[in-house]
Amino acid sequence: MKIFNSKNYTATPSTWMNKERVLKVTEEVQETDDEHVFSEEFRIRTEQIKEKIPKHVLKVMKEEFAKLDILESDSNKFQDTYDYLNWLTILPWGNFSDENFDVLRAEKILDNDHYGLSHVKERILEFIAVRKLRGTSKGKVICLSGPPGVGKTSIGRSIARALGLEFFRFSVGGLDDVGEIKGTRRSYANALPGIMVKCLKTVGTLNPLVLIDEIDKLGKSSSGDPASALLEILDPEQNANFRDHYLDVTIDLSKVLFVCTANVLDTIPKPLLDRMEVINISGYITDDKMHIARDHLLKTLCIDCGIKPEQVVVSDAALRSLIENYCREPGVRNLQQHIEKIYRKIALKLVREGASSEAPEVSVMIDEPNLADYVGKPEFNEEKIYEETPVGVVMGLAWTSTGGSPLYIETTSVEEGEGKGGFHITGQLGDVMKESAEIAHTVAKRIMLEKEPKNRFFANSELHLHVPRGATPKDGPSAGCTMITSLLSLAMRKPVRKDLAMTGEVTLTGRILPIGGVKEKTLAASRSQVKMMIFPEGNRGDFDELSCNLKEGIDVHFVDEYEQIFELAFGYHLGSPPLNFTRSLTSLMWDLLSGCFQ
Repeated sequence: MKIFNSKNYTATPSTWMNKERVLKVTEEVQETDDEHVFSEEFRIRTEQIKEKIPKHVLKVMKEEFAKLDILESDSNKFQDTYDYLNWLTILPWGNFSDENFDVLRAEKILDNDHYGLSHVKERILEFIAVRKLRGTSKGKVICLSGPPGVGKTSIGRSIARALGLEFFRFSVGGLDDVGEIKGTRRSYANALPGIMVKCLKTVGTLNPLVLIDEIDKLGKSSSGDPASALLEILDPEQNANFRDHYLDVTIDLSKVLFVCTANVLDTIPKPLLDRMEVINISGYITDDKMHIARDHLLKTLCIDCGIKPEQVVVSDAALRSLIENYCREPGVRNLQQHIEKIYRKIALKLVREGASSEAPEVSVMIDEPNLADYVGKPEFNEEKIYEETPVGVVMGLAWTSTGGSPLYIETTSVEEGEGKGGFHITGQLGDVMKESAEIAHTVAKRIMLEKEPKNRFFANSELHLHVPRGATPKDGPSAGCTMITSLLSLAMRKPVRKDLAMTGEVTLTGRILPIGGVKEKTLAASRSQVKMMIFPEGNRGDFDELSCNLKEGIDVHFVDEYEQIFELAFGYHLGSPPLNFTRSLTSLMWDLLSGCFQ
């Protein structure tokens, strides 16, 4: 009879979890003198679900049972086989959660958990409806893309709750070892299964919702490329036969609902992105944050800090000031931290004054005048630099991590004289933005040559174009039209409207191309009291999708050629030679209509 010697047992990370079980089985061996008791535990575990276990897995189990019975219990090979059988038999073979396809219930859950994000909720409800009609869980992988703090992870958790599925989250940010995903082979010391096997063991079903967090931050090293391993997991045509290196048997992952999250899409490998359906979450505007703070954050954080709700009153003015002057980021994580900071200081104040949660009559009022006493000086000041824009200065619009901001373009003449023409740019601009500046300079010279042939300003002037806040890196092509307008303003000595802002990429022929971040740029314009805004024609649909309160009070013009911007910015009278004789019919009609009202 084989006796397990506990003194010779060495616990490694891969076997520590099984030590107590092995010792228990050892006692049974010593008491019953049964040679097969080691494998009996695993046989009992699998007997009830034998019909649900795939045949190829059953075959491997039988082989390992036989191997375990003949191995010496104090050998390393015995422990490796024991660990392998433990993983192989503990998986939830044939166990599935019953999915709930009630769309009305799902809609209620999503509305309770998240304010706004109507397009995101609508897409999720469509996804659930398709799953119900098809009667299958197969489908596209969802990728929730958006800045930090907008609720991507919590949305995934809400989807799982709505469908009645188990939820499992793991982050792949910085992951550079393929073994973390697909496991390590048993021939290596301390071998372990990959994350998907651990996931199935944890949730106890074969159809959980698995949230793969930060998929845009995958690493890569000599240990392999994790992105290639994720390709197999996320591909519906491959994951039905997923093979973990440790188990070395195929597992059906086709019933698993995968949801990924990312801050940006540019860093996701293209083959991986091709397997996903992207749902963009741009973030929350001020009104959204006000509702979230009132309905959720204030109540929850107040209780978390040991304060009764009636002990603190936060005015709407203070809350709005907190959002607009301290927490402009698209998400609400920073807002949550600031509110928690306020409640911590209030808790300290109550304790110092001898008050406690048992004395609700003590009340603290948080209003705009005393807000700085709790959260310090405002982190954001007035974004509008100029009340009256001087010659050569034009307001552009930029996407930022805080939800968008005005981007002023300033141009001045350094030196003038015959043949002194030159161009210099500053403001910590990236390569793309430097190229936009060069294009803008060329297009502006061509426009002046056509509009005012006798104007030799560009040929005889050394120019300096600057984008303020030089410590902030800036890049992107969307400032092209703003740069042209700034150069022309200086050349004609004519300022643009003070309440005008614009954004759009410009080609050498004067075409205006679509840009990104329409919502954020509109929010930035609203903060800066902009009354007229110019967007590319290609962004008309993006603007139409914005909420009415965000668009209120702004006169928006959509253009597809720079000639239209020229008319809006300078009110230039028709009569000069046209910018381009091959302009579209739409542009020609614009000129005619403009002439009728001048």
